[in-house]
Amino acid sequence: MAALRALVAPRLGVASAFAPFPELLRPLSLCGLAPSPRAAFHGSAPRPGARVALVLSGCGVYDGSEIHEASAILVHLSRGGAEVQIFAPDVRQMHVVDHTKGQPSESESRNVLTESARIARGKISDLAQLSAANHDAAIFPGGFGAAKNLSTFAVDGKDCRVNQDVERVLKEFHGAGKPIGLCCIAPVLAAKVLRGVEVTVGHEQEEGGKWPYAGTAEAIKALGAKHCVKGVTISFLVAMASVVTWRTWDTLFWPFRVPWQRASSPRTVLAGFAVDVLGQEGKPNAMCLEDGPALAREVRVSMPTAHLLGAHEAHVDQKNKVVTTPAFMCETALHHIHDGIGAMVKKVLELTGK
Repeated sequence: MAALRALVAPRLGVASAFAPFPELLRPLSLCGLAPSPRAAFHGSAPRPGARVALVLSGCGVYDGSEIHEASAILVHLSRGGAEVQIFAPDVRQMHVVDHTKGQPSESESRNVLTESARIARGKISDLAQLSAANHDAAIFPGGFGAAKNLSTFAVDGKDCRVNQDVERVLKEFHGAGKPIGLCCIAPVLAAKVLRGVEVTVGHEQEEGGKWPYAGTAEAIKALGAKHCVKGVTISFLVAMASVVTWRTWDTLFWPFRVPWQRASSPRTVLAGFAVDVLGQEGKPNAMCLEDGPALAREVRVSMPTAHLLGAHEAHVDQKNKVVTTPAFMCETALHHIHDGIGAMVKKVLELTGK
């Protein structure tokens, strides 16, 4: 026992030295590493997640649902604790596109429900069975299928027709005051069915090819909807670091050792982390302070951390509870698309109130 006290005492001594600076220890509880004893005995039952209907239009960007968008939506819904059911209309595709050439295959014919089942891993239902009474929200990913199979927008533009069940679903959810999420080209469906709705498909100018489908914004206005200019993502990052001596660092993270702790110094860890986060933007901005308790009193910041300050773009029409994001309407990196869709999903889930 004496040997154990000898081993632990120095670490406890350092921890007690930080009593005047509780903010230095707070990240442990924020990360769930130091739950309160009360929480262990008085946990409440988990709240049920939102029931969300995901409506697909096939499988593949040129003649169905954009697969990356559909997958990103499913990932973010899963992370948000939602219960998801996938639907698609049981109709023929407008046509089948050879995705290696970007050209229609004249001899082929495919079914939207059957193709959508590929993304759903077989767990899918006919859109005719979807009722707003059984769900808290509906989300429509993009892909040309939204403009070819869920509507005739790809051919008829502002004079398009919307699939009967798609129109019914949009009106049901809207009438029930339940949120609807749409990304990429799919907002044209809401623009056609829900007159006066606010949506975004990104920017209204091509800007050198960054927004190749910018003309869609004018068609949305012609449909009687309001188009709101949004980007896929806006982000600026600032890294902050507290004063951490090796002794403090070792004390706080001793029970939770991880590989990156073994870098040459706390400064290396902090700078490396900041550059890893900020380097993608091309402008690393790390503030690392020298070791020393006096500086800790002066700066009063928490454990080393990097903050993402900014927002992934999604437009929220609060009145109509319609949330939209540009996604692949913009030529940008996949992770930006993924994060922008995450912002849309988050807002949809928030609007369900669950």
